Amino acid sequence: MRYHHKSLLLLLIGLACLLNVPTAFGQDGLRVVVSIKPMHSIIAGLMEGVEAPQLLIDDQVPHHFTPSAAQLKELESADLFFWVGPELEPGLAKIIDGIGSQVEVIELLSHQGLKILTSRNRPDQRDPFFWLDNRNLLIVLNDLTRLLQQADPLRTHLYERNRRKMLKRLARIDREYEYGYRGMKAGLGVQYYDTLQYFEQAYALKVIDHVAASPDQTIDAAALLMAREKLISGEARCLLTETGFPAEHVELLLSESSANHGMLNSLGFGKSSGPDLYFEIMDHNTDTIKRCLDADMQEAASARQHASQDKTTALDGIGSGQFLLTDHFGRLVSKETMRGKYQIVYFGYTYCPDICPTSLSVMFQALDILGDKSDLFQPYFITIDPERDTVKVLKKYVQYYDKRLIGVTGSSEMVDRVADQFKARYEKVVEDTSDPTMYLMDHTASLYILDPEGRFLTKFAHGIEPEILAQQLRELLP
Repeated sequence: MRYHHKSLLLLLIGLACLLNVPTAFGQDGLRVVVSIKPMHSIIAGLMEGVEAPQLLIDDQVPHHFTPSAAQLKELESADLFFWVGPELEPGLAKIIDGIGSQVEVIELLSHQGLKILTSRNRPDQRDPFFWLDNRNLLIVLNDLTRLLQQADPLRTHLYERNRRKMLKRLARIDREYEYGYRGMKAGLGVQYYDTLQYFEQAYALKVIDHVAASPDQTIDAAALLMAREKLISGEARCLLTETGFPAEHVELLLSESSANHGMLNSLGFGKSSGPDLYFEIMDHNTDTIKRCLDADMQEAASARQHASQDKTTALDGIGSGQFLLTDHFGRLVSKETMRGKYQIVYFGYTYCPDICPTSLSVMFQALDILGDKSDLFQPYFITIDPERDTVKVLKKYVQYYDKRLIGVTGSSEMVDRVADQFKARYEKVVEDTSDPTMYLMDHTASLYILDPEGRFLTKFAHGIEPEILAQQLRELLP
């Protein structure tokens, strides 16, 4: 079986030689085939004004899909073929070896830069729904662009223009969810199929059970009854199913309960393919989850509006610019003083009840896994609540966690400036109007990684496992 277990960036190195073409692909242009709608949408956005990529699986359950003779012919005439992997499209896995060596096959689950999770039901398999953490797409977008540019150099400028356009749209989703994640925590839900693991980890959603891993798994009676009990008892207030996936037991699950029913659409069933579809899928799923959990939909709409009005981009220029802050020892902190080691930067606050402690714990578990190599990294905790997080408060907080951590504070204006440079978002939330000192901060929960010269390398979403973080940090080292 011909799988690609290497980074797309490595694939780029030899692609021009492999294809042996100095310019765009002949008179017919670049021929690209993409297996599923969400990824077809992203690649269609990158190819807008160039060639339209061909969609292979249209409104069919990918787990059960086998290409027809006509579709197989399309595949064999393609220059590039993008698919997710055998966990989602087992029928494609069976025919890839026979496609022909002239077709460059890219298995997206094997991209080494992505956060790929293990299936919760099948530890020997990967969870294929990686696109539901849109930060995975922020990570892969540059590689997809470079791949298309290398294959079709005459239209490099068009791919770059489209990359920037897609980057801004993906950044809007990232900002919206980080501002509005509280709506995801309005209650607990149950899934029919386990499709939301990436979304859960990225945006603090809590799904407490699922009936089956995927449509190719036989429904277990015990799992069905356990999920039903959670819905009847009120422990879960929401049942989430997937549009287009068989779900013959929904009536049984919801009978005798007052739970809501929400229909996700993670694959875009019934929707027109094209550059807009991915964003429609994410908006639909987000609204469906919040509505199913009885969240405040007015607040959800406000978060979306706020994000859409924010014109900054997510990754371009992160960490650039000058600043002057103070660490928990009272020493000055600037871009220059931070140089020398790889920097792990986290924005949080000491009164943070759950997200910050979890993120810091994961970070130090990862550093412990690295052993001696952890000395090459310097973690920073930059407060987004300087009103309460004084040098004294930070010193006590840092001592509680780990002596390697440097706590950083400063004036409200300077903290705002640094956060803006990192495209990190935060917002004060007053929960007790009678006491203005009692407030929480909604905030970006990512870990930002900079090289020893202070140049941005990547960021990791909240919810990443310590082992995966350690592996990703290790791969950044020379």
